[in-house]
Amino acid sequence: MAEFRAPLNVFHHSRDSAGLKYVYPVVSRRAQGLSIGINLNTNNACNWACSYCQVPGLVRGAAPMIDIPLLQLELQGFLNEVLEGDFMLQRVPEELRRLNDIAFSGNGEPTASPYFTEAVEVVLKEIALRTFNTPLKLVVISNGSFVAKASVQSALKRLASQRGELWFKLDRGSVAGRQIVNEVELSNELILERLNSAANVIPIWLQTCLFCEDGAPPSDDEKLAFLDLIAQALSNGTQLRGVMLYTLARPSLQPGAERLSSMSEEQIQTWAQPLREMGLAVHVNA
Repeated sequence: MAEFRAPLNVFHHSRDSAGLKYVYPVVSRRAQGLSIGINLNTNNACNWACSYCQVPGLVRGAAPMIDIPLLQLELQGFLNEVLEGDFMLQRVPEELRRLNDIAFSGNGEPTASPYFTEAVEVVLKEIALRTFNTPLKLVVISNGSFVAKASVQSALKRLASQRGELWFKLDRGSVAGRQIVNEVELSNELILERLNSAANVIPIWLQTCLFCEDGAPPSDDEKLAFLDLIAQALSNGTQLRGVMLYTLARPSLQPGAERLSSMSEEQIQTWAQPLREMGLAVHVNA
């Protein structure tokens, strides 16, 4: 493993900070510890183009070929470094020196990769060979585009059997809002179908990025559309673990980034309280 010794922090999520192709460490606000990322989109290609995305050189496109043996070799070495070496001592702030999860995230939509199932099996194999001081979570951070695909459903079921979770991106509640923030045109009906399809095989957290544009937070109408969409999902019987509301910790690297800024915790709490009143757990990271 390359000798990269700069300390990690919540403002630094570089995919090459460990000098590896597919595996990278993140000190995560939401995880409150170390997350090991799996990047299946090394070509920076995604089917969405979120305005707040921190991926440099993001392009619309398909995921690349994956060298599965190299992925396994990298994960083996990095897990050994974290569990048996001095990685935590050298790189991670003292209060966050716990391995929380392995997350399929990276520089695009992970479930878009035709190698997603094989990558899941690599992770499951490697964690089965080791003992962890605290239970290790497995996370897929996804925009939900491919959750109804049979191979993805099968892989999600495998992850669910080992404490897996899906963090389902839902940034806005209206079609127009999603067009602006995610650059996709998705009906509420399709969002609800995807949520239900995913919830049938794996526990789900909704993940929502809230931010100001030109100094203004999302409108009250957008907030109501978001709350109404979640209420409709619950009324349809879709099981949700809860909602993660967060704002910008690092600047966007997309066109128009200068127009975006963080929301305050007070502003985010006006979204959180109605969700709690629905009976949902809500995590706020401002």
